[in-house]
Amino acid sequence: MAVTLSAEALAPFRRVTLYDSPFDAHDRGCAVDLYPGDAGGDTLRPNPEGGPRIDAPSPVAGEVVETRTVRAPSRPYAVAEDHLILVDTGDAVARILHVDPVVEPGERVAVGDSLGRLVRAGFFAPWVANHLHLGFREYGANHHRAAGSLALELDPALGVEPLDWDGTGTVVAASDTYAVLDSPAHPDPGDRFAGVAATDAEGDPLGVLDGGLPHYDWGGLLRGRDATGEADGDGLLDVFLLGERVGRAEGRDVAWTDPTVLANGEPVTGIALALGRDDAGVKLVGEGVDLPVGTDVTVEIRPGES
Repeated sequence: MAVTLSAEALAPFRRVTLYDSPFDAHDRGCAVDLYPGDAGGDTLRPNPEGGPRIDAPSPVAGEVVETRTVRAPSRPYAVAEDHLILVDTGDAVARILHVDPVVEPGERVAVGDSLGRLVRAGFFAPWVANHLHLGFREYGANHHRAAGSLALELDPALGVEPLDWDGTGTVVAASDTYAVLDSPAHPDPGDRFAGVAATDAEGDPLGVLDGGLPHYDWGGLLRGRDATGEADGDGLLDVFLLGERVGRAEGRDVAWTDPTVLANGEPVTGIALALGRDDAGVKLVGEGVDLPVGTDVTVEIRPGES
């Protein structure tokens, strides 16, 4: 059984990623992180827990069956407790994390209704903005344990657009853990989702790359209906970015080849790749990133192991 993420479900959100997370459910795209943004719509900068209230719109419709408080890892930039909300959608049970709920069991919610306030939890890396984590379980499954979520698919009607990127850009937002570039530019902000294109060895587009390259174990290759590229005899497809092979795709899942990402010749932890509705600029992440706003950046990729 797979669950399709419809255009309606994703409508309240400005940024979406199936793979850009270190947690198991994201390794195979069985969970999705949904970023509504802060009060100004910004989905890329970390949101301080003591900052303005950021509302959490529901991505599902159904009946709330349970809310639960859980312990989160201790981080200086995060709160000690997170929360789980379970919603019966009529087809499966939705698991929603990182929201301090204002809803109660027995209450019905529609897509877009407020579930509560986003929580900056200790599960987040320091460069991650506040978001909802969404996964689905079959009836009768253990709805509390982390593993066991159903596969997720994107509605083909979303028309996700792959964008060419030459590895250059200017920093438009930064701290000591991230730098956001203004490139590639989104062709139609607010109209549809777009992301950085992966290519084959000849430079032809394969689809959109999703995930933490290479700092998380897996990434995703989200391919459109007109995608090119054929798998080899083992069912694997080489995936390239900036002219270097960065992974091998089996279906939608990409095993990174452990490349090194350089920004102006200096290594960074990696690139946070996602689908953006308003912005598609690359986000470089790591500890001790020194790329102030206004810096012109050239990103290079050095090959890793096969």
